[in-house]
Amino acid sequence: MGLPVDVPGLDTILPEIPDGRIVVVESGADPAKSFFVRRLGLTALRAGLAVTFVVSRDREELLGLLSREGGSIGLADDLEIVERDTVDDLSKFASKGGFLAVDSFSLLTLDLPPAALAAMLRTLRAQCREMLTTVVLGTDRGMFEARGEAVVAHLADGVLQFHSREGPEGLVRLLRVPKWTEGKFFDRNIYYEFDGKRLAMDLRSRVL
Repeated sequence: MGLPVDVPGLDTILPEIPDGRIVVVESGADPAKSFFVRRLGLTALRAGLAVTFVVSRDREELLGLLSREGGSIGLADDLEIVERDTVDDLSKFASKGGFLAVDSFSLLTLDLPPAALAAMLRTLRAQCREMLTTVVLGTDRGMFEARGEAVVAHLADGVLQFHSREGPEGLVRLLRVPKWTEGKFFDRNIYYEFDGKRLAMDLRSRVL
């Protein structure tokens, strides 16, 4: 069935995340990444899926954001929020199917060497495939060492990268999709707008 990517513009090229897949969502300081991950979680709740968030921050803070952005759906009985300082195994959270989001993945695995990180992700992949769990791992750019970053990108089924930088006319935000499921990729910059409440993509071709 797949989890719909309910973001205007982006849904025309990435209509869904297939069941049983792991997607990495990376960014710098731009909060659009976390908003996007929460939006996927709310979409999963609306679809009647069990949703688990594993977070390094305060549980009540996330619950408040989900409640504001999703209304009563953000307080659904099928929502579980787990606080952790570190993680070395996510398969137990993926074992019930549905949707699993780890919005601080690079921080929570900061002390894992690349071999242990790879072993954890392989176990997670096997669990996802068996239970058809959709997993989204939120990572912070520059937090992984080079080998760890390569491991995560290699073992993920898809990678989305949120970028932002100052341009002549102000802040420029763009999304790149260097890897997607079934071997697809999109070699282009996708401009996006984010005002803290709404995320939308601009698919018009431009020259940088």
